[in-house]
Amino acid sequence: MRNNPTEPEKYLWRALCNSQLGFKFRRQSVIAPYIVDFFCPARALIIDGHTHVSEDDCMRDHFLERQGYRTIRFTNLDVMSNIDGVLQIIVSTAAAQPDRWPHPNPSPEGEGLSE
Repeated sequence: MRNNPTEPEKYLWRALCNSQLGFKFRRQSVIAPYIVDFFCPARALIIDGHTHVSEDDCMRDHFLERQGYRTIRFTNLDVMSNIDGVLQIIVSTAAAQPDRWPHPNPSPEGEGLSE
C-alpha cells in the first residue's frame, strides 16, 4: 500500500508531511489489527478514506474509538476538489484532541533560573 498510494493519498500527504499543519503525521501506520492511511500519534487522530462498505468503516471506527483513537474520513473527491476545507477540518479536529503526551514544564517553580 505504502509503495503505491492513490493520487488523493499523495495529494493529502504533501499537505500533512513535515508537520506543515503544526502536527506530526505518519503514513500507513499500523494500529493492530488495522493499517490506517494517516496517523497523528500525539493527538491519537486517524485520517482515513471512505471504503465502499460503510459497515466495515463503522466497525473499524468503533474498535479504534474504544482504543482511544479518533477517526475522521474523507472521500477522494473531498481531497481532490476541496483540499483547503479538508485541511481546515483536520487542523481543527487535531487541535480539539487532547495531547497524549503532555509536555512537562522544563523549569518548574523557576528552577534553573539564575539570580
